[in-house]
Amino acid sequence: MDSRTKMSRLTLKVMVLALVAAGLAGCWRPAGIGVGGKYIDGVNELSKSRRGGDPRKAIVNLQYVVTRDPTYLDSLTQLGRAYYHAGRHTAALEVLKRALAVNKNDEIAWLVLGLTQFQRGEDEQGLASYKGGLTLLARATRDGYRDFTAEFWDLKGTVRRALRRNISLAREGIRRKSALIVAGEDLLHRIAQQLYDAEAYKEHAEYLEGKRDSGRDRR
Repeated sequence: MDSRTKMSRLTLKVMVLALVAAGLAGCWRPAGIGVGGKYIDGVNELSKSRRGGDPRKAIVNLQYVVTRDPTYLDSLTQLGRAYYHAGRHTAALEVLKRALAVNKNDEIAWLVLGLTQFQRGEDEQGLASYKGGLTLLARATRDGYRDFTAEFWDLKGTVRRALRRNISLAREGIRRKSALIVAGEDLLHRIAQQLYDAEAYKEHAEYLEGKRDSGRDRR
């Protein structure tokens, strides 16, 4: 496992803990410190986009990250998402193109780029970008996703169903643009939720395995 993958897994574990803590009623936690902390704060704010999250806060945190290290995890892609949710589509377009210059196979960057181009009225370019993102996502989720095997990833099939709907709409072309924007935003939300759930499932499985190993050692 390379250093970036290890860092990605470590960051995701920290993110899960932060999300759980932030979800507790009346819970307060200080802002993150450094590049890693600001990245987590920015992504956390984006994760609340359907329940009162503030994309402006996400932008501030993620701008801090990309100013210091534009190759840090997927910070450019996440900043592009934040600009998109804030309705700043020109800024989103510029940042997402930078993200794809760093990683041309970033399926999330292609999906958000396509949605951004739709919002800007660049429909043909948007459809091409979005279809490319769907193709990459279908390939990336064939046997799990990122660091997660099928044992933990998308156990209820919510991402798979959303992906199939998006593919169907995309095949119908520009005339389904409005429906595709809604479906695309829903797909991105479901991916983020399943990444959170997959980490929780995996942590629980590792905890149970650790307990079983401990029990066998005591025999």
